[in-house]
Amino acid sequence: MKILIAGAGIGGLTAAMCLARAGFDVEVFDQVSELRPLGVGINIQAGAVRILSALGMEPALAATGIETRELRFANRHGQTIWADPRGRHAGLPWPQFSIHRGELQMILFETAKKIVGADRIKFGRRIAGFEQKGSKVVARFVDRAGNPVETAEGDLLVGADGIHSAVRAHFYPNEGPPKWQGIMMWRGITVGKPFLDGATMVQAGHHTQKFVCYPVSRRHAEKGEALINWICDLHMGDQAMLPREDWNRPGKLADFLPRFENWKFDWLDVPDVIRKAHTILEFPMVDRDPLPRWSHGRITLLGDAAHPMYPIGSNGASQAIIDGDALTQELLMGGDPEAALQRYEKRRLPPMARIVESNRRKGIDIMLDIVEQRAPQGFDDLDAVLPPQELEKIVADYKQLVTQDRETLLKLANAQ
Repeated sequence: MKILIAGAGIGGLTAAMCLARAGFDVEVFDQVSELRPLGVGINIQAGAVRILSALGMEPALAATGIETRELRFANRHGQTIWADPRGRHAGLPWPQFSIHRGELQMILFETAKKIVGADRIKFGRRIAGFEQKGSKVVARFVDRAGNPVETAEGDLLVGADGIHSAVRAHFYPNEGPPKWQGIMMWRGITVGKPFLDGATMVQAGHHTQKFVCYPVSRRHAEKGEALINWICDLHMGDQAMLPREDWNRPGKLADFLPRFENWKFDWLDVPDVIRKAHTILEFPMVDRDPLPRWSHGRITLLGDAAHPMYPIGSNGASQAIIDGDALTQELLMGGDPEAALQRYEKRRLPPMARIVESNRRKGIDIMLDIVEQRAPQGFDDLDAVLPPQELEKIVADYKQLVTQDRETLLKLANAQ
């Protein structure tokens, strides 16, 4: 069976490797002329690292990124609300990694060239159209100028072409632009001193003003430094104009730094970290409404093409990785390929829709808003502000929703 994949991002390459390792003939197409290590930081949850480890990537990930020890939530005064061990530090068989997105992309690409074949990953090819002809799918690819480059035929087509997916738009032509609720993000990377234990991811503040930070480089850590990935979220107002999301849009300190000037914690000087960034990028926090279906005959969606979501709980890339594994498992069951795509959709679409909707309601970050509302000036006794039972329920419900709870992950480990 030959499977065409439109998109060589995190989800597309992972799916290609899972499928190729399972014995399927895979071809991957991407519109960029070459893959480059672009972007900022990213977290890969243990449940997704399970899949990358099975593909042989854990040594490269460990040599490049930081094995995340803890996820910590704090108020805007830097006081800890909740701290949770991650990955192996939580007793799981796999780690969680914080890593530069570009370096993760290149690790995926180098591994994919070995598993899928370098000649099976093609660049300078944007999917421009496709049609199903009996048991085959014929896809047309063009270059950046719109000139025809290649026509490919396969048994299945997987749209892994991101939030602006052409495959998704084919089936939902009137969907419109991504949804925005007024939150702008500024992202940067700063070389600084290690904070806390040198391997902690922190989310501080509340829904309308939040600061996220975590180290992403083992090379820097070995020199006694921290390459700190950071994100500033600010609610700009529901009526603010939505700019086109573009990771290459330069950000301006004057647009957000004044709001964070007094965020000087015992463990981190936030404005100092922001000022020392080499580059600052601006990006609106967007998603799309859940779809009624992903699969149409012999064509399906995966990753951000299927379920773009707000970056809450570090789920975007992790869930795209899990999609590729799930799709492979369903196809390995054999039988009618269209039925396999329907099973994949049934398995993945409902939980992804719930995560999208939960993240719109702030997801696990709701604890930050509760503490801000009940104790805006800080607290002396957290239990009096957010009782342990209430906090534990928020955490447990979200972990179960995103299948990152300990019980589910240990079942997966035992099944391998």
